Amino acid sequence: MTQRCKDHPWVYLDNNATTRVDARVLDAMLPFFREHFANPSSEHALGTSVSEAVHTARRQIQSLIGAASSKEIVFTSGGTESNNTAIFSALEARKDRDEVIISTVEHPSILAVCDHLQRTARAKVHRIPVDRNGRLDEETYRRALSARTAVASMQWANSETGTIFPVDRLAAIANAAGALFHCDAVQAAGKVNMQVQSTHIDSLSISAHKMHCPKGVGALYIRNGVSFVPLIHGGRQERGRRAGTENAPAIVGFGVAAELAAQALLHETPRIAALRDRLESEILRSIPGTMVIGNTSDRLPNTLNIAFEDVEADSILSLLNRDFIACSQGSACSSGSMEPSHVLRAMKVPFAFLRGAVRFSFSRENTDHDVQRVVDVLPQSVKDLRLNMVPMEAACDYT
Repeated sequence: MTQRCKDHPWVYLDNNATTRVDARVLDAMLPFFREHFANPSSEHALGTSVSEAVHTARRQIQSLIGAASSKEIVFTSGGTESNNTAIFSALEARKDRDEVIISTVEHPSILAVCDHLQRTARAKVHRIPVDRNGRLDEETYRRALSARTAVASMQWANSETGTIFPVDRLAAIANAAGALFHCDAVQAAGKVNMQVQSTHIDSLSISAHKMHCPKGVGALYIRNGVSFVPLIHGGRQERGRRAGTENAPAIVGFGVAAELAAQALLHETPRIAALRDRLESEILRSIPGTMVIGNTSDRLPNTLNIAFEDVEADSILSLLNRDFIACSQGSACSSGSMEPSHVLRAMKVPFAFLRGAVRFSFSRENTDHDVQRVVDVLPQSVKDLRLNMVPMEAACDYT
């Protein structure tokens, strides 16, 4: 990927944080700012044409995730709103149930909601642990389910490690206990094949800016027949399920992005996975004291989380940034914290590696050249940091 800044080519490997807008997505959006600017709820012809474009986007997203009907797609402002809506709706719709089940490695938009519910005594929250590879403890999950469980919410794939959860199996177990099952699929949508209609998933969240569309638009899949209570009240938009005038330009772009992502699944995914695997093998070969974080046998094709022993990740990122290489320590929604990632702590990553984890996340815009740039720069950067490092205090062990 050759974004340029002051005549330097950037290597962008932070695509799990956000992606660059595809030119075809932008071209589809632009007419809806001026030519087709009307409110899609208006009854005149100008509004009707925009409404039809919104409906086309709804069908495109239906196709991407394999939903049974476009009516199951509700547009939102993004993954965070979709996640919040799914949890609150399940509790409102199931007044006789007051418990929620999540994993310890969920996205902050799930964790924060559940912290709020527990703090306000709105619900009891069960947090299911994971093993050292980030895999869910399914036996503990089964035991947590009861007649009090309103909803279980589990990620399709972890944003930091790429580890994939067996969400259909988990959904079937939840349904058998009479609970709803919500899936945060923000990181997985467009990266793995989805046929949600053939699963037991009741609701599912996705976000546009993870698939080369602008930020600020997302969707919530709600299976036909599932009880639903809106989070946002007002007008009758989205069939009464999400009030507020639809962001038509972004929604149109989202539809095009979903269609492009579906096409890329067939042709680009193997290539992206090969780039990830090459970078992984080169780092392990050339830099001693490294370990891959996550379940390497079942993870997203674009994600590599790799930790460097006795090195601070922020120091690595600083040196890479100086060389115009962009990557991250983990979820952008939890960045800025001085604490090690909650995901890595939940996985009990050894202390010597805990603060040295770096996430490289690819997209269809990345090339072999990008991998080579990292391989050329990273080994010497880590070596320099280790030569000048201050020993870490074992007393600060977070494991």
